[in-house]
Amino acid sequence: MSALSSVTTALAVGPHWGHEWGPGPWWPVFPIVWGLFWIAVVVTAVVLWRRSRRERPMRSALSVLAEEFARGGITEEEYERRLSVLRRLGG
Repeated sequence: MSALSSVTTALAVGPHWGHEWGPGPWWPVFPIVWGLFWIAVVVTAVVLWRRSRRERPMRSALSVLAEEFARGGITEEEYERRLSVLRRLGG
C-alpha cells in the first residue's frame, strides 16, 4: 500500500524539476541547444544545396568534352589541354 501512496503523491505533486521552487539554473540551456540544432540543420541544407548546384555545370562540361573526344572531334592533346583547364577552373 505504501508504493501506491508514493505514486499517488508523486502524481499529485507533479514533476520534480531538481529544485522545489522551479526548474533550476540550467533551464536556458535547452532552448539554446534546440536553436543551435535547427541553425545547424538549415546551414547544412544550404551548403549541400549550393554544392550540388555548383558541381552540376562541371559534370556537364566534362561529359560534353568526353563526348567530343569520343566522336573524334578533338585530338587527344586537345582533350588533355581542355580537361586540365576544366579541372583548374573546378577547383
